[in-house]
Amino acid sequence: MPDAVTTMSHNWAFAVFLLGVFGLIGFMLGLSSLLGSKAWGRSKNEPFESGMLPVGSARLRLSAKFYLVAMLFVIFDVEALFLFAWAVSVRESGWAGLIEATVFIAILLAGLVYLWRIGALDWAPQGRRERQAKLKQ
Repeated sequence: MPDAVTTMSHNWAFAVFLLGVFGLIGFMLGLSSLLGSKAWGRSKNEPFESGMLPVGSARLRLSAKFYLVAMLFVIFDVEALFLFAWAVSVRESGWAGLIEATVFIAILLAGLVYLWRIGALDWAPQGRRERQAKLKQ
């Protein structure tokens, strides 16, 4: 019976918390709509960048290589976090942890070498790469 009472009190506390959160959200949205400015003007819809007038379109076409390098950065960054967690618990993990971390780093290195070999990390245009290859010969 005491377990049911404590569970019920925790549920009520959570319900009161949620009610408070939604009440605060409603209050903040309502207050901002009442006190906020409703004036419309020609320059109201322009983006503000530190006092500079915008030039050109915001729709920039970026190379697919930019997104590839961004994804590689995120992947290797997350893997660095895994290695940090291993480094924090290196004494508890012992030799088995060291072997697993070594295998993990070897797989990462193999992936990086593969990406480098297929040219996924080359930012230079094809013409510049061909000129550099001719100069090396």
